[in-house]
Amino acid sequence: MPKVMLGGIPLDLHAGAPTQQYASEGGSTRVRLSGGALVSMTHWRKESISISGSGWMGAGLDGLDYTQPLELRCTAPKSVSGTLPELLVTGTPRPDVAPWAHALVGKQWRRTPVSMSGDTATCTPVPGATLYRVSWMPVFQVICDPPAEALDASAGSFSWQFTAQEI
Repeated sequence: MPKVMLGGIPLDLHAGAPTQQYASEGGSTRVRLSGGALVSMTHWRKESISISGSGWMGAGLDGLDYTQPLELRCTAPKSVSGTLPELLVTGTPRPDVAPWAHALVGKQWRRTPVSMSGDTATCTPVPGATLYRVSWMPVFQVICDPPAEALDASAGSFSWQFTAQEI
């Protein structure tokens, strides 16, 4: 099983199973035109990734150089869906974990092979499929501060958390 990694350092399970959350942030606003129509104007969009855990050890990430961009490899999957077997992957998959795909046939999701060419994922067509989904574990180039860490001496456990912002 792949591990969450920051700057090449894996988060060991003794530091706690990581909880991961993605939040989209962006330079966008919604404005109304003279006729009242609402439009969204987006200049850029990036991810903010929050990761936390608690376990017998701290995160062990104090030796990283937080003044420089770091590579963050996540394990919480991202995915795209569509009615055609060819889908555009909207992020960068981890190089050590290949994307995977499913096809919806009736009420059942079935695994189907997928191949990547650049950002395009092509699923092997499945007879009767009404929807395709491609999932991947993302990798980001991020800037973040060192994790906030705490020790609960009465329970003998550490907790830690950090938020990384995609460059």
